[in-house]
Amino acid sequence: MNLVRAEVERLAARRFVQLMVVLLAAAFVVTAATTLVGSHRPSAGELSAAQLQAAQAVAEMEAEHTRCLRIKAGEIPLTADSGYVPADCSELDPVRMAQLPVAADYLSSVFVFSQQAEGLLYFLIAFLVLFGFLVGASYIGADLNSGGVVNLLLWRPGRLTVLGAKLGTLIGVVAALSAVASVIYLGTFWTIGQTAGLPGPLDGEFWGKLGATYGRGMVLVLLASVLGFGIATLGRHTSAALGAVAAYAVVWELGTRLVLEIVDVARPDQLMLSSYLGAWLTGRVEFWDDSLRCASGGSFCSGGIYSITWLPALLVLLAVTGTVTVAAFAVFRRRDLL
Repeated sequence: MNLVRAEVERLAARRFVQLMVVLLAAAFVVTAATTLVGSHRPSAGELSAAQLQAAQAVAEMEAEHTRCLRIKAGEIPLTADSGYVPADCSELDPVRMAQLPVAADYLSSVFVFSQQAEGLLYFLIAFLVLFGFLVGASYIGADLNSGGVVNLLLWRPGRLTVLGAKLGTLIGVVAALSAVASVIYLGTFWTIGQTAGLPGPLDGEFWGKLGATYGRGMVLVLLASVLGFGIATLGRHTSAALGAVAAYAVVWELGTRLVLEIVDVARPDQLMLSSYLGAWLTGRVEFWDDSLRCASGGSFCSGGIYSITWLPALLVLLAVTGTVTVAAFAVFRRRDLL
């Protein structure tokens, strides 16, 4: 317990961590202030006009669906001026739409929490992922480079115990800080929606979807923290983690992707870690298989869409993070630290 307490104090005292916390707070303040300045509480007249526009939009959608059904039934002739007529009129059925037009869609300069909360949450997750990775890498990298780990081992012998305490402390601190930051961040924008905008429909479906995105995002934040910690442990320096990520992005995500597209390899997105990051965070991503072509010509065939869902994405992310972490502990156990 004394070791964990000491590590928490050491982590909190690091200037880089303090700087990152300040930058995190500054980003929150700038985002909230920008939103607050660009929003206002809509008047009764604005709401009435927006509701009328939304109702008209729904009525037009219903009319298009009815027209399609009448064309399919032969009641109306199909001409060049008939516009778009799908093979299945259910594509135009408003009842089957994921989301119908609402009054908030037609309000100008009004912050609607239910519409923008998901985008704001993605911004928060992206910043926390960067925060966790950099803090994790600098936390162990600086100690290895400066000899702090050697001094710690003189006080508490046991390499794996010390490294495990450092990793556990990192995970706990990042998780706690992320939870506090999330409450403050989303609470601030919820307050803005209540006082200087519109809250929007905050039903169970909305909170369930937002909560699922938040949960997946926090898992990603912790995995990024562990990954930064592991790479820096292997490279014995903070810059090793930064260099590894930069090299991967340039060499594999950009360079190898370009080569795979040139040689027309099937489904290159399945080989990219960014695809699994997106699939885990959103629950599902879809890609088009460019290599699938019709036998009779060069046009693309139907059925070329394939998807990556959250479960295989999570397994890939866990495999990558776990492999790096196990390798870091194995190397640290036998490495000469002097």
